[in-house]
Amino acid sequence: MARRPATVLLVLAAALCAARPAYALFEDDEARKRVERLRSEVVENQRHVDERLKALDAAMSSASDRGVLIDMSAQLEALRNEMARMRGQLEVLTNQSEVAERRQKDLYLDIDTRLRKLEQGREQAALSPDKPTTGTPVAEVEVTPAETKAYQAALDQFKLGNYSLAVSAMQGFLVTYPTSKLAPNAQYWIGMAHSGQRDYKSAIAAQRKLLASWPESDKAPDAMLSIASSQETMGDRKSSQKTLEDLVTKYPRSGAAVSAKQRLAAFSKR
Repeated sequence: MARRPATVLLVLAAALCAARPAYALFEDDEARKRVERLRSEVVENQRHVDERLKALDAAMSSASDRGVLIDMSAQLEALRNEMARMRGQLEVLTNQSEVAERRQKDLYLDIDTRLRKLEQGREQAALSPDKPTTGTPVAEVEVTPAETKAYQAALDQFKLGNYSLAVSAMQGFLVTYPTSKLAPNAQYWIGMAHSGQRDYKSAIAAQRKLLASWPESDKAPDAMLSIASSQETMGDRKSSQKTLEDLVTKYPRSGAAVSAKQRLAAFSKR
């Protein structure tokens, strides 16, 4: 009779080992959800192990056969090791979640910093009429009041954190004013709004569309920097580094290139 709880414990230990999920650094919300789910599983498994340990201790106290005691003692040690392993797993998962959160905060800090600089500089300049070049009609280079109003309304949605509305508004702007001087700006903020929603694949696609349609735009270097940020956040460090290198090569005098060089220097220290 003393061997029965021991057998159950062996089955339990084997099930715990087989059911133990692999862990990796997932991106943002998915990482946190996975960590919370695994934490719940680890806590529940540990509760079961504690119950079985108590049963095993009681069985050992009542057992008189030396062989049974040795066997049960080995099982007890194995279960204690399994508990220690589960606690270690929980600690690793928690650490990975914290790393993902820190990386996300760094991304949004970068977005916020660049947004303020852009608002003080190029955004204001883009909203102001330019002097027409020789042979070019004024209507082709000026930003009309209607364009300015529509663009600013869409940008305000981004500033308020209404990223879904910002995407829709900027897309509507591009449909209404496809040849506007502000078109590349609108495309850029579509990408940034996708980043704000943590939809990094869509963010990268939007910024690549900007690079394909307006490669000479002032927003092109910023688009490449945004792509690199999304790639890094997704865990694709190799692609992120390549994008930063391409940015420095293609737009060496841009402000984005300065940021790219700083990130590349940080990469080399890791």
